[in-house]
Amino acid sequence: MNRPFRALRQLVRLTLAQQLVLLALLPAMVATMGTIAVLTRQHLANVTELMRANAQTVALQVATVAQAQIQHMDRRALQRTAQSGSYQPHVQQVQIWSDDGEIVANSETTDRQRGEGLQVVAPIIGDDGKHTGKVMVEMSLDAVSNAKKAVWFNVVLVLGASLVGVGLAGWWAARRISAPIRALGEAVDRLGAGEDAQVKVQGTAEVRRLQDGFNQAARALSESRNLLESRIVHATAELASKNQQLEVASQAKTRLLAAASHDLRQPLHALTLFSDGLANGETDPARLQRIGHIRECVESLDRLFTELLNLSQLDAGVLQPQWADFALDTLFDEISRNFRAVAEQQNLRLVVRKTDVWVRCDYVMLSRILNNLVSNSLRHTAEGGVLVGARRRGKGIRIDVWDTGVGIAAHHQARVFEEFYQVEPHGRQGRDARGMGLGLATVQRLAALLNTRVDLSSRLHKGTCVRVTVRGTEPVIGLPPQPMTLPGALLDDHGSLRNVRVLVIDDERTILEGLQVVLTNWGAEVMAAQTRGEALALADAWSRPPDVVVSDLLLQGGDNGLDVLAALERHPNGIGPGTARLLVTGETKPDRLREVASAGVSVLYKPVSPKILRQAIQAQLAAVREPAL
Repeated sequence: MNRPFRALRQLVRLTLAQQLVLLALLPAMVATMGTIAVLTRQHLANVTELMRANAQTVALQVATVAQAQIQHMDRRALQRTAQSGSYQPHVQQVQIWSDDGEIVANSETTDRQRGEGLQVVAPIIGDDGKHTGKVMVEMSLDAVSNAKKAVWFNVVLVLGASLVGVGLAGWWAARRISAPIRALGEAVDRLGAGEDAQVKVQGTAEVRRLQDGFNQAARALSESRNLLESRIVHATAELASKNQQLEVASQAKTRLLAAASHDLRQPLHALTLFSDGLANGETDPARLQRIGHIRECVESLDRLFTELLNLSQLDAGVLQPQWADFALDTLFDEISRNFRAVAEQQNLRLVVRKTDVWVRCDYVMLSRILNNLVSNSLRHTAEGGVLVGARRRGKGIRIDVWDTGVGIAAHHQARVFEEFYQVEPHGRQGRDARGMGLGLATVQRLAALLNTRVDLSSRLHKGTCVRVTVRGTEPVIGLPPQPMTLPGALLDDHGSLRNVRVLVIDDERTILEGLQVVLTNWGAEVMAAQTRGEALALADAWSRPPDVVVSDLLLQGGDNGLDVLAALERHPNGIGPGTARLLVTGETKPDRLREVASAGVSVLYKPVSPKILRQAIQAQLAAVREPAL
């Protein structure tokens, strides 16, 4: 079906002169070929009939001679008779058969190569008029083949001469006809290139009319082009100005978000530490309730800042997938533990189905994707619940997060993955848990890093399903079912830091005081410094280095926590390999995030809950002590 269309497209691409020549050649070639085919067929048929007639004559001659010999069954005589027949021109074989079909004589040519043959059979009739046998004569068709070759040679010769003559005549006529049109086409090309183009009016009346119309259109187009170019120049300048304004506004927005995030994280971090200090040892129910309200507000603000931080990390490019094979059920168990209590507080069901599949993915990135999706579903579901499950799809594993929430209208579904885009909240859950519109944007960006995509389907007031497809893999025998995380002993929420020396460096006095309160409650010996000079002064006086240094990234006077750590390492009485290092920062600028990622020092982002801080300190202590074990 496609071949005729391809041939037609190739024909359309030919020039006018080529098409005219082809139009002249085709009828001539068809007529010549038809005539030659008819004549050739007749000539070859005549040659074939002539060979048949010759074979019939030879067969009759042999039958006449063999009449008496076959009655006496004189095989020698019959053989000589057959041989005499095979000596005739073009005869390849002669056989004499008895009346019952027995071959009594056979003679084949040996002086020439045998080829395709034509067989003729003639009866042997006795004196009494009865058939006494048969004679078969096989005549060579080499003469017919030679005639075919001669005919084809003549055909090619005549056809070639005809086509050359017709082609030359057609080419001469085509060039005469197409020359004005070709000149008009060249003028159109110049006009398309932005040049002024006029053609000389000549030729037939039809062509002259076409040329005159082209000249008028070219003049009108030139005037319109000049007007349009002036408008384009003006519009381009205006667009460049607006783009510059948008770029300035975008940069200002980025600086504002980064500055606001950093400046607000500092007091929020201090508030987190003080709220934990207030709760320590408190037994009054009323005060504990107020402290609980403070913590709820802090957690809400922390969630908003975390969304900003996640987006900043993606913009900075500091997140790169760390591919590993792990059991998906391990991640499902973690999600169930994280959100089971949240769902129960809202009178919702959270169902995380068990699965035996293994996947090859980045555990942390996939965990953040599913945590965001489940959190988003719980936030917008008033009744019913959330279902998390996985199923195989070819070589991949599709993870589904279903909810029975308010759903998303069709005109919003294409935009919910955009940054800062939010659908108007429905009901109490929407008002109380309104975020910044960055959760699904972060999911989309993380999915892109994992070379996968996120699909969403939803019906208003019916619920939403979000699907993430990851690469499946075979279970690895002997591999731990859980990814490499902190040892369980170090994740004790009530673990003590008794006899642990901690140096805290932060330029915010309130944060220093909050850290001193929290760390002291855990039994640690705390040393505090606001600047590099204070930290080095402590190093001059201490009897032994601290077990862990917790430092802010940005300090007074533009100093850097990484530089302070390096200065303490160079100090004669400073820290060494046995001292754990931990950065705690509220910075979200992309360049700062890249700097932290390249430093190789563990980092926490403000506000940090006391629980996370304690776990991080214990983990860093275990990491530096592990070689000694």
